[in-house]
Amino acid sequence: MKRGSVDVSAGGPQPPPGDRAAGPGLDVLLCRVAGGDREAFERVYEAVSRPVTGLVTTVVRDAAQAEEVVQEVLVEVWRTAGRFRPERGSAMNWVMTLAHRRAVDRVRAARAAGERERRTAVREWQRPFDQVAEEVERHLEHEQVWRCLAELSRAQRECVVLAYYGGLTYREVAAALAEPVGTVKARLRRGLRLLGTCLGRR
Repeated sequence: MKRGSVDVSAGGPQPPPGDRAAGPGLDVLLCRVAGGDREAFERVYEAVSRPVTGLVTTVVRDAAQAEEVVQEVLVEVWRTAGRFRPERGSAMNWVMTLAHRRAVDRVRAARAAGERERRTAVREWQRPFDQVAEEVERHLEHEQVWRCLAELSRAQRECVVLAYYGGLTYREVAAALAEPVGTVKARLRRGLRLLGTCLGRR
């Protein structure tokens, strides 16, 4: 798979740079992707690639692996778009859920591989306890954040994930969700307040 492109077939689409004219919403485009519409997929790619990259990079914490996971996510979007159900949530939320699942799987796989390597090398050296404890604590904190995110409403969770994991501005989040900027700000403030309360009791 080439860098910066998504290979959905032998000659996969190369998303062109630049903005597209206003057109169908992301939910409609994803439904078209389910029918094999490559142009619709290019537009979905343009809409979700940045927030997906932000989320995956935050979870995986390794640039090279994050890039691989992003490509896997976008290929999965192409292949499984038929599983998207608009009545269950927005297209952006569906894509970000795929991205989070893929990223967590990669972290777990890397952790398992690292554990095997540590068992092999344990005869040669012993890693400092505080370093191991720090790694465990970081992973636990990450899992706690996502458990607390699950307690937010879908609308609040979408805003928090897009803004803080996807790196989008208020206006970009509003555009992605087709909501007024004021509504996005209110949901984000409420979501962060509830998230802080949840984390504080764990």
